[in-house]
Amino acid sequence: MAQNPTEPNVLESFMTFFQGWLVRQQSFLEQLHHSISSESANEVNQQKSLIEQVLAHYQEYYEETAKLARQDVFLLFCPPWLSSFERTLLWAAGYKPSLILRIVDGAVKDLTDEQTRRMEEVKAETKNGEKELTETLARLQQSVAAPPMVALARRIGRIMDGEISSLDSAIEALKTSMLRVLEDADSLRKSTVSKVVEILSPVQTLKFLAAAAQFQLQVRRWGMERDSQKALTGVV
Repeated sequence: MAQNPTEPNVLESFMTFFQGWLVRQQSFLEQLHHSISSESANEVNQQKSLIEQVLAHYQEYYEETAKLARQDVFLLFCPPWLSSFERTLLWAAGYKPSLILRIVDGAVKDLTDEQTRRMEEVKAETKNGEKELTETLARLQQSVAAPPMVALARRIGRIMDGEISSLDSAIEALKTSMLRVLEDADSLRKSTVSKVVEILSPVQTLKFLAAAAQFQLQVRRWGMERDSQKALTGVV
């Protein structure tokens, strides 16, 4: 039976990367806050440079998760490097793109009428993209629960050679579909951020990126503390 288990060193390598990525995320958050507080007209180039660095930081994360997904896409849909609380917020192995827009609404209060109009267009496009992907995810879940897959799974302990091939084919088809969903979801997340950055001014973008980083790090901190408390008390 053909298998493609995640090699321990591959997962360990990603988890090491992720810990370092979070450290850099905290550093960028501090730089963003400093840039916002020292706002002045002659610092526009520095602001744009920082924005580019932060966006490259996120792109690095997407590239690393894409590598891991090619090894074992199932890991991305239930990532062991996240806390249990962080996992409850996942949609297609990441945050919903619409969350990005809610963060903008909370962090940027000085949008012009034209910016507001363009943001509404992005919200509509993002909503449609999320709807399509959510429907695709639902179909995937239905296919996993469909009689042929369930029957094969129940017979795994007494499966015959011919059925092994059928099970392998079903799992490979599921992997391919999940990988495609992940790629499409990441594409929607990245395109949403790109559209937002294109609409906002540099200072507004700094505020948005700072709020996004703050949100992620706070969720991370709270989730890890919650898991630690559960471990100490034995609560599941």
